[in-house]
Amino acid sequence: MNKNNAKYWYRGFSNVAIVLLLTIEYSYMWRDKINILLLRPFENKGNLLVYVIYIILCIMVIKTFDGFKMGVNRISHIIISQWVSMVIVNGIIFLVNFLMVGYIDKLIYIIPAFIALIIIQSVTIFFVTYILTKLYRSIFPPLKMLMIYGKYTNNLAKKMNGRKDKYIIADRISEDNSIEVIAETMRNYDAIVLNDIETDNKNHILKEAYNQRKRVYFTPKISDILVKNADELHLFDTPLYLCRNLGLTSSQRFVKRTMDIVISLVGIIISSPIMLVATVAIKANDGGPVIYKQKRATIDDREFYIMKFRSMVVNAESDGKARLAGENDDRITSVGKVIRATRIDELPQFFNVLKGDMSIVGPRPERPEIIAEYVKEVPEFAYRTRVKAGLTGYAQVYGKYNTTNLDKLKLDMIYVERGSILLDIKLILLTIKVIFIKDSTEGLEDGEEKALTGNGEKE
Repeated sequence: MNKNNAKYWYRGFSNVAIVLLLTIEYSYMWRDKINILLLRPFENKGNLLVYVIYIILCIMVIKTFDGFKMGVNRISHIIISQWVSMVIVNGIIFLVNFLMVGYIDKLIYIIPAFIALIIIQSVTIFFVTYILTKLYRSIFPPLKMLMIYGKYTNNLAKKMNGRKDKYIIADRISEDNSIEVIAETMRNYDAIVLNDIETDNKNHILKEAYNQRKRVYFTPKISDILVKNADELHLFDTPLYLCRNLGLTSSQRFVKRTMDIVISLVGIIISSPIMLVATVAIKANDGGPVIYKQKRATIDDREFYIMKFRSMVVNAESDGKARLAGENDDRITSVGKVIRATRIDELPQFFNVLKGDMSIVGPRPERPEIIAEYVKEVPEFAYRTRVKAGLTGYAQVYGKYNTTNLDKLKLDMIYVERGSILLDIKLILLTIKVIFIKDSTEGLEDGEEKALTGNGEKE
């Protein structure tokens, strides 16, 4: 417990250090470049207020982008999160400072000042975050973990062992062992991982872990996700939890649709030059059609035709068999590799959103035949169409292109159950970060035609 407290203190110190360094660098720029342009320059208390506002913005935006999770996320992800946050904060402050100055001819002084600030802060973020994270890893070695596994195979152990800085799966034991044997084995490890085990066994082991003060990581069942946001009721002397299972209210749906219309229109206008370049590049590459239309399913299994820039050769599925793109798929064109990696191929979906077939935020729209195939293995996969399909969403932000359909379902169900306007805004902002993370676009391994399910789940 002392070790855990030390981690929180170190992480807190590191986060404070990052925010203060960024604010100090901004303060020099404000004092020497911006404040002097004001008709009546700010003095002590005014300057202090400017710095406090900058600090608050930094904290809010960096937290939204998970930039404070030092020692939890990968170094590259933390640096990207902080860099994107810093650019957004400075973009907001740039507009505020320009309005304060009030003269358009002063932009020749303001723009270079902010460009220099972004360059300096980028260097600060890289070196300070890199050094602090490396120091964190040397002070707090990875947890020595015991994995308790069930009948159903998945690649969770491989994923966790891929983070040698944080986890070491030191041993594995089957849930078929008696609770006494499992409890005794647990005493030798820092933490426990419950990997897709039956509910009864999970309950017994969770209680034993609580007894031993061991931290526990476990893969959730769909039922765990459904009850996670239940309301706690105190109507009687017996505890009750209420799962409403209703989704968004009518007022929330109205706001969400309004956001979809506004954002899609703005997206179309802003991205029109990019779409024009993509159109020319695709046409010049092989002379084939620019737009690729494909039948997908949205809310209540309603079918529609999604629009994307074509990234594969013409007639990529000439055999009529639906399959996802592989990691080294030879069907992807040279232009297609670029537009897929940068998400440019998704831009025409703004028109689907404007039309009402999709929302900006929601589960990824799947092909009806793939949904039917997945539902045979995991019936709960049909729950994803309780809400409108989205251009971005929970699974798109926190998962990958090749995430298994079971894990994809769990991520989407978290969104279905937790859906709100604030969550939509957060996911839209996080999508900006995901664009810079390469592993989020990984395709399937060679030879696979669909993402594996992990053999379903057992309650």
